[in-house]
Amino acid sequence: MNKCILIGNLTRDPELKYTPNGIAVCRFTLAVNRRSYGNREGNQQTDFLPVTCWRNTAETCARILKKGSRVAVSGSIQTGSYDAQDGSKRYTTEIVADEVNFLFTKADDSRDAQDLPEVKAGRTDDARPIQIEEDDDLPF
Repeated sequence: MNKCILIGNLTRDPELKYTPNGIAVCRFTLAVNRRSYGNREGNQQTDFLPVTCWRNTAETCARILKKGSRVAVSGSIQTGSYDAQDGSKRYTTEIVADEVNFLFTKADDSRDAQDLPEVKAGRTDDARPIQIEEDDDLPF
């Protein structure tokens, strides 16, 4: 099974591009603190992991996220390789996101919290909370 769950902050604004056949792809780098006690100076170690999202998830992430945004990413780790111009072989590792959850609050961002949908691969859930005044208003 290839599944990873990461929580971290974007190191820069996300980059949105489109493939030649019009499919949206968004890339950003996530800074994730290691689960360790840090080094001798007390500094915690951080990994900088490239994340790629596709289609609706990509467009929503590019529209809402910015440098410093805190997110939870669920997806798979993919590795690859290519030959560089100097003839050496280079290896790549990236996280391909299946799900991206925004972890910032209304106070953290000027946008209305209701405008921040949960994003899952291939769809955006635009559900809004139900306003309930009394128990008699419950739909069940």
